[in-house]
Amino acid sequence: MNETDPSSSPNAREAAARVAAYYETLSPQSLAQLDAFYTPNAWFKDPFNEVRGLEELRAIFSHMYEALEQPRFAVTGKLVDGDQCFLTWNFEFRFKTFDKDTLQTIRGGSHLKFTAGGLVDYHRDYWDAAEELYEKLPWVGGLMRWLKKRAKQ
Repeated sequence: MNETDPSSSPNAREAAARVAAYYETLSPQSLAQLDAFYTPNAWFKDPFNEVRGLEELRAIFSHMYEALEQPRFAVTGKLVDGDQCFLTWNFEFRFKTFDKDTLQTIRGGSHLKFTAGGLVDYHRDYWDAAEELYEKLPWVGGLMRWLKKRAKQ
């Protein structure tokens, strides 16, 4: 699903397409090319991290490959407006230490802002860590489901 705003610049549309393709083919080896997509001082935030700079961002993704089995992103939607875009995605992986046979999926989105040169300078990921991750963990999951049930009452 790709949707673009006609008022967005061709540069931003191209940059969004390039970044989406990069994430769909992300690998430990492709982390070396991060500077072809991000500014040297890019800001990144997700539910667990807030960093600035390529080395810090590269460290987050390197850790992902160390901690998870076969992680991969599938971009499911793309909205481009001016110099920014919002990507929706599914992140699939298997845990290395438990429940190794179950494919896990986190559904989320990324708000990206591009420079005039088409590089990402701002990257904010949005996803529900409680529902998408904590509820799947062996010991924490039961507590999270109980809290969720209690909150609904």
